[in-house]
Amino acid sequence: MAHGSTRPTSRDVAQAAGVSQAAVSLVLGDKWRGRVSETTAERVRTAARDLGYRPNLAARNLRLGHTRTVLLVVPALTTEFFAGVYTGAARIAAQNGFGVVLYPSPEGIGPARDPFASAQAALDGVIASSMAADALTAIRGDQLPLVMLDSDPEGSLGAATVNLDIVDGIRQVAEHLLTLGHRRILHLAADVPSWTFDIRARELATRIGEVPGTSLLTIRAPISIEGARTAAETALSAKGPRPTAIVCDDDKLAAGAYKAARRLDLRIPDDISVTGLDDLALATAIDPELTTVRLDAELFGERGMQALLAVLEGREPDAGDIPVHLVVRGSTAPPSTP
Repeated sequence: MAHGSTRPTSRDVAQAAGVSQAAVSLVLGDKWRGRVSETTAERVRTAARDLGYRPNLAARNLRLGHTRTVLLVVPALTTEFFAGVYTGAARIAAQNGFGVVLYPSPEGIGPARDPFASAQAALDGVIASSMAADALTAIRGDQLPLVMLDSDPEGSLGAATVNLDIVDGIRQVAEHLLTLGHRRILHLAADVPSWTFDIRARELATRIGEVPGTSLLTIRAPISIEGARTAAETALSAKGPRPTAIVCDDDKLAAGAYKAARRLDLRIPDDISVTGLDDLALATAIDPELTTVRLDAELFGERGMQALLAVLEGREPDAGDIPVHLVVRGSTAPPSTP
């Protein structure tokens, strides 16, 4: 039976580029300088890219003694968090003889220029944050064994998904504020089209909606301190009863909310309570220290790498989301006005 999607060979690349197979090997092995002209090398690379050709990894690794390599694709957002994810992934990778290459999508989110057209052949698999999914498609990483982080398990591109239990984190925040007596809540939401932020909004609305006499106002802001400050200031200056608590999608947004409160002469937590999510270094650098949900970024990276190893070995990755914990500090208190 003829197979429609037979894997392109180096012979196919040689034919398409009009060169010998030896020339293809030299160019794709990056040993062509001084032996093949720049234009020929470019023609071979283009042909390989157009055909979607990848050298046989197993044979190539044996021949070249390559380290096995995994690509970690993350947004340039909240870099401290993703630095932890990288540390965890690299630790497990090293224990298993793999190296990790970090690929931050430069604009934070959205497509990035493909730096891997030639190096892609040397990649065994990809771990990617759903916030950088556009970059992933741009580098054709979705054609390799793939593990998605922060991603909808129902509709994921990847062979496996690894998630933090964000829903439970939001439930802990809502419970904390409602127990303190807060009824008018402002949700300072990250203006990022991503599953992880969608579920935060959904869970918060559900939890607040279960208690009679509550109101929830949602405003969106880019994940930047200034963007959050502007959005929060506008919301807190609006007519009508002021919210008594601000739930922020991440600690950076909370820092912006602090600035907005200060500009409006509102004291935290006396006049308004603020919560974050991440527990970045920022959370204890601001005053009062921030009540926030601690996410274990390193464990997240470790679990991502363990899941990819399972996928590469044909095993079923560990199921279950990674637990998260509310850390109560000085930024939350009962509301001063009922």
